[in-house]
Amino acid sequence: MNLLQTWRWFGKFDTVPLSSAKQAGAEGIVSALHHFKCGDVWTVDEIKKQQKQIADAKMYWAVVESVPVHEQIKTGGAERDKYIKNYIESLHALAKCDIKTVCYNFMPILDWTRTDLDFTVEDGSKALLFDNLDYIAFEIDVLKRKGAEKDFAPELVAKAKKQWATHSPEKQKEIERVLLMGLPGTVDDLTKEQFLEQLATYDQISENQLRANYIYFLKKVIPEAEALGIKMTVHPDDPPRPIFGLPRIVSTEADAKWLTSEVDSPANGLCFCTGSFGARLDNDLPGIVRRLGHKINFIHLRSVQHTQDGSFYEANHLEGNANMAQVMYEIVKMTNERKVRIPMRPDHGHQMLDDLNKIGAYFGYTAIGRLRGLAELRGLELGIRTALGQK
Repeated sequence: MNLLQTWRWFGKFDTVPLSSAKQAGAEGIVSALHHFKCGDVWTVDEIKKQQKQIADAKMYWAVVESVPVHEQIKTGGAERDKYIKNYIESLHALAKCDIKTVCYNFMPILDWTRTDLDFTVEDGSKALLFDNLDYIAFEIDVLKRKGAEKDFAPELVAKAKKQWATHSPEKQKEIERVLLMGLPGTVDDLTKEQFLEQLATYDQISENQLRANYIYFLKKVIPEAEALGIKMTVHPDDPPRPIFGLPRIVSTEADAKWLTSEVDSPANGLCFCTGSFGARLDNDLPGIVRRLGHKINFIHLRSVQHTQDGSFYEANHLEGNANMAQVMYEIVKMTNERKVRIPMRPDHGHQMLDDLNKIGAYFGYTAIGRLRGLAELRGLELGIRTALGQK
């Protein structure tokens, strides 16, 4: 059962048209109602309107990414039950439109976090970078989060301060902007003051409390999803470690095993993101597929290249630290055993060739870099299946 090739599309926010996804070889589209605010109830009419746009391009809406989880749910706030009810109503609307795979995450305040959206790699293309030293310096010297300096080794703090001092004020401001950047339909861009205010809402929330809030959400939502035939897929933390003093609880294989076993249901599954899990060198990517493949309902394939001092950048899809050939081999074995077609998309991609001159494309989601990634991944899968004597 070959993977279902998909492409992420940001609707009216996207400068890459659906026709590009079709030409790249995508069968299905991964999208969301990005014009809805987090916590709003999605309507059947709006879902069908976007569904028709995709159908008119000769594809179909295969995965929702994301129906975002409101902060009141993550913090266990007074209105969490209201927002959980809204979430369930959105799932009902999606089920009425026969969209049955939903991706989400449980990262506090911010979604995936980087320090540079235009990092030039050796071949001249541009990638996303998480520079750990710039992040540390921002935490300590700009954000001035209480206790931040104690979270890092003294030698890293010294290196971070030294590197930060070499940046121009404009460069420092740009790093701040990127670190606090939001994503469509998930979070809004924040100022430093707004971010500090939101951080304060987590002052009394430990990792254990965040886990308890997550399980509360799952116990309410997963039975409804199962009844609707919807597969929920949680995206791992990115980076997969605590940042800004915030707990992260979907960062390791042990975390994934915990959350899927605490609420054991075919509706409670994983989005296996090799880039997010791979941003920790102690995560065994092929091993996760071998041991938790029965819980994987959606796949993001990308690779990161670790550098020094805890930094990493987005590598080409078949390069970097991920052994993508071994990962794909395990995925092929897993899908054959389960006899399912799992949706997969190339995740992120370098800005390259003609896309280097285009303005307004969403970072990580320009067309040509993802076209290259999807072509490489499709070829890798075909080669493995052919070697195994499969069609």
